[in-house]
Amino acid sequence: MRHALRTSAVALTAISALLLTGCGGSSGTVDVFGAGGWPGMHSDARNSDTSSVTGSRSLDLAWSRPIGSPTPTYASVAANGQIFLTSRSEKGCNLFSFQMDTGRKRWCNRVGPGVADATPVIDTATNIYVGEDGAMNSFNEHGQLRWRTPVTGTPLSAQFTGDGNLLFITQLGQINVLDPQTGFKVVPSYDLIPPASWTQGMNVEPVPNTQGLDACFLGSERCPVANAPAMDLDSGRFVFTLWRPGATQADLVAMRYTGGDNPGIVEDWSTGTLPGGSASSPDLSADGKTVYANDNAEHMWAVDATTGDPKWSYDLGYTALGSPSTSADGLIIPAGGENGRLLALRDLGDRAELVWERGDLLHLGAPAQTAGNTGYTVVRGGDAGLAMLAFDTGSGETQDQDTLPGATGLTVGTSVGPDGEILTLTLIGELFVLK
Repeated sequence: MRHALRTSAVALTAISALLLTGCGGSSGTVDVFGAGGWPGMHSDARNSDTSSVTGSRSLDLAWSRPIGSPTPTYASVAANGQIFLTSRSEKGCNLFSFQMDTGRKRWCNRVGPGVADATPVIDTATNIYVGEDGAMNSFNEHGQLRWRTPVTGTPLSAQFTGDGNLLFITQLGQINVLDPQTGFKVVPSYDLIPPASWTQGMNVEPVPNTQGLDACFLGSERCPVANAPAMDLDSGRFVFTLWRPGATQADLVAMRYTGGDNPGIVEDWSTGTLPGGSASSPDLSADGKTVYANDNAEHMWAVDATTGDPKWSYDLGYTALGSPSTSADGLIIPAGGENGRLLALRDLGDRAELVWERGDLLHLGAPAQTAGNTGYTVVRGGDAGLAMLAFDTGSGETQDQDTLPGATGLTVGTSVGPDGEILTLTLIGELFVLK
């Protein structure tokens, strides 16, 4: 009887998805990477944390607003300036949309609590795609549900493939590729951690879809896949970290989505060379040949994207609590940390060159680079508060510094709007927008 009810529920969800598809979005393939703004967690397919907008070197706080609960991940921004973010609210809304100009709330929804660990991804039609415990959802720009597809675990931040499909990995290690218009699976689900067999399953309690989410921020073994994959659109290769059962640390893993007439998912390579594993999302060089990743032993690594062989490592002197920002011309700015220093590296092939370093700043944020050689990140400001720093990416020199009133602790990401607006969220739950 219980099996029949589950089967009926899945069938009803699929029928609802098909019906709702006609209620939102446009027809044809849509691609998040043409959307403008900051359409995904780390801006684009390769997790570059960069923007093509020419950034301003003079900023002022435009507005801020408390979200009312912790916000563990980035805000995303559509080409029309609409802001989307999630929170760890126990009551009321946990998926929000705000207007860029005024900060006014456009709408909010209540979905499963797992949504707090996922950054919404946006396509060119301003449809958003965001996971919750046990499902991936798509909403239109007005907050109306387009479809909901059940999965195992909680989908973390998604990417779009080169052929316009939606790829994501849950924290429990299930990979799915969905049609963004219907939510239907393009390929069968791929389980990185094999589930219990049918005979074993009769004696094993189902794993909760929220299991280990509280461990994803630090990337411990309780959260097997703790971050967003980096995607090479040309080859279909995507790279992420995976903590396998019984392992002592997370591996860096590369797989490929083949696409085409016979789409599938195949493994390229896996390496355990990163000391202590890695908790942050990897990113790819602009040519797709190199993967950059942090370990948990204060180093940044460059790894050959084709083979998984290490190319070099660099001692940062602190554990970076986020992904680096990597420009198209190869300037790498690591994320901050509890004892973070703001610095820039350049990949020389067999080693990293230190371009500049700011020993006078305590770097606490996730950096973003924009056109015009301007970067942004959060540093410790006056009276132990936080401040947004605008700096020259070529020299590291300060161009502007603006206090974030009342901000404490750490920020979880820096995003750039379509007109050069700078957004950051504090972990405790406040959104700041500077223009």
